[in-house]
Amino acid sequence: FCPNLSAISTNLKLSHNVAVFSLMSLLHGVTFLAFGNGAPDVFSAVVAFSDPRTAGLAIGAVFGAGVFVTTVVAGGIALVKPFTAASRPFLRDVIFYMVAVFLTFMVLYFGRITLGEALGYLGLYVFYVFTVVLCTWIHRRQRGEGLAPPGPWEPEMPTEAEEQESSGTNSGDYGEEYRPLLPSRETSLRILATALSPLDYRKWRRKPWYWRLFKVLKVPVELVLLLTVPVVDPDKDDLNWKRPLNCLHVLTSPLLCVLTLKSGAYGLYQIQGIFPVWGLVTLVGSVLAIITFITTSNEEPPKYHCVFAFLGFLASAMWINAAATELVNILRTFGVIFQLSNTVLGLTLLAWGNSIGDTFSDLTMARQGYPRMAFSACFGGIIFNILVGVGLGCLLQMTSSQLVVKLEPDSLLVWILAGALGLSLIFSFVSVPAQCFQLGKAYGVCLILYYLAFLCVALLTEFRVIRLSAI
Repeated sequence: FCPNLSAISTNLKLSHNVAVFSLMSLLHGVTFLAFGNGAPDVFSAVVAFSDPRTAGLAIGAVFGAGVFVTTVVAGGIALVKPFTAASRPFLRDVIFYMVAVFLTFMVLYFGRITLGEALGYLGLYVFYVFTVVLCTWIHRRQRGEGLAPPGPWEPEMPTEAEEQESSGTNSGDYGEEYRPLLPSRETSLRILATALSPLDYRKWRRKPWYWRLFKVLKVPVELVLLLTVPVVDPDKDDLNWKRPLNCLHVLTSPLLCVLTLKSGAYGLYQIQGIFPVWGLVTLVGSVLAIITFITTSNEEPPKYHCVFAFLGFLASAMWINAAATELVNILRTFGVIFQLSNTVLGLTLLAWGNSIGDTFSDLTMARQGYPRMAFSACFGGIIFNILVGVGLGCLLQMTSSQLVVKLEPDSLLVWILAGALGLSLIFSFVSVPAQCFQLGKAYGVCLILYYLAFLCVALLTEFRVIRLSAI
């Protein structure tokens, strides 16, 4: 998903090179990068909103992840490395986030969301992107388009050398000593076998036993992904062009898309009651795969190789969507077995699962010396999740005959969740400027204690220890 996302942005001239940072690269950061980071949250919300019985899961996950990231992750960054927050991006992101939370609170209060309100969520995100780009353009005009060292209002950015150091080498790179002195032509069968092998013998020998055990468990999944998802990697000289495997992807990727969309309902549809859709896709894909194989070579990617990036992006999105669908179904099963509401499952298991990536990436970034960038990501990245997750999820649930989605809160817990997120944002909005944007361990401890208190209140409410007399 991520390499293809990078290849698409590169192909669309959305450069993300720090040395030539431009407004287009900023647009890449707040759109493509946000979509890459927020894909699990957005797909989970879209899947949950598709069924009125699981809408509480989406609300709990979106709000629960918001509380977790803005308290535990943000507080963890302050504990790992005290820093000076970027004032302008912080205030801008928190204000937009509070507006998004307020809109969702109003939608929950009225118990429904109309077509105009769903489009309003997406429109607000477009306005947020426009504001980010406009503010950056004005600020750079004031600085005379120079690349002076960042002030306290800007996030720290790694240099090219630091980026290359931190990125490391690819799994197949082992230094110059492993490269052949003379180029050799490999057969298509050998290229296919090498490309489909998820195991690397040299790496296997160096790793401990528990890594090998985990790798064995991952091999079936990795093999299926290799067979169905083409990957265009702009960091490699050949852009990861594997002619026989890419030709196979022309068949398997469209087939995957039609068989996973709506759990295969479209793929199994019979054309005039005779020929299935999946059969037509197989036939067309086979013809295109043969044409691609005949008109290309093993050594050089074709000019239309960028098309595989879009195909891989779509295929990986379908895999994420399928995984999110099964995750929502499993959580529904847990709710029935343990008699838990969808909201509490969303704000705990689903929110924690979707926030694992943000937690590790932001804390790692803070430890490596970029706490301001990590802190900005806590508030900026989550805006995409709530606006696009709720807006797109409700929009896809609407039909031509039903332009209203009912979002009736199933318990007091929903209001506690919305209030907790709003209070955490207000606390940061007031306390961070009050500390002159100098954030230390005291701020981090307060945020983590706040989340623990919220979690206790949420669980006590779920088990009806805390309840209103009218309920």
